[in-house]
Order: sequence, then structure tokens, then C-alpha cells
Amino acid sequence: MSTQVAAPSDRQQLLLAALRQASGEISGQDLHALLRQGPQPMGLATVYRHLRQLQQRGLIRCRHLPSGEALFAPTERDEHHLTCVDCGTSVVLEQCPMHNVALKGEQAAGFQLLFHTLEFFGLCRACQERQSA
Repeated sequence: MSTQVAAPSDRQQLLLAALRQASGEISGQDLHALLRQGPQPMGLATVYRHLRQLQQRGLIRCRHLPSGEALFAPTERDEHHLTCVDCGTSVVLEQCPMHNVALKGEQAAGFQLLFHTLEFFGLCRACQERQSA
């Protein structure tokens, strides 16, 4: 018996379109503000509920900054980051070092892989200099 996944709802399609048009990752609050000005405004709780559903389906990814803020982007935008734990500066890595890594055997047993995220944490040069002064 095969399980068929329903197409994203109209509201989810709006969220996906807004994420795809954004120049980079975007917070739920900023996405809510963008959609509030559109033809089908939705409440903040509704935005977050649909973002979670889209993430569960592998259509978007979520990244948490050291500040706790969550940023969202479509999974087809394959970005990975180096983030300073002091000031929160994030730099996009030029390429993903994990593309050729495959999970083998029992590691991936029972999982349908949808996407991956990779983030390195450290101190940027400015924070290193400030801390050593």
C-alpha cells in the first residue's frame, strides 16, 4: 500500500512562493509581515503551523541562530553556514562538504531522507580580536 502525500494547500503555496522570492532566509515574523500585506493575510500562528507542516514534508528547512531566532528557506536553496556564537554573524559556505556522504546500513534504516542542514559554530575574526584585547 503506497501513501500519497497531498499537494500543499493554497496557504502553504503562498508561503513557499514568498520563501522562494526572498533573497535569503527569512524569519516567521518577517514572512507574516510580508503576507499580511497580500491578498490572503494569515495570522502569525497560522504562518508557523504551515511552516512546520512544510518542513515535515521536506519542502522547507529551518535554521536556528544563537539568538534563538528561526530562519526558513526552501530546501532547493541548498545553503549551509558558519556562524559566530558571540555576535551571530553567519556566512554561507560556498559548497556543502556533505553531498557525497551517504548513510549506510542501520543508520538510515526506516528513514526517508528529505534534506539535511549543516552548520559550523565558532568565533569570527572581530569577536576573536575583541575578546583577546
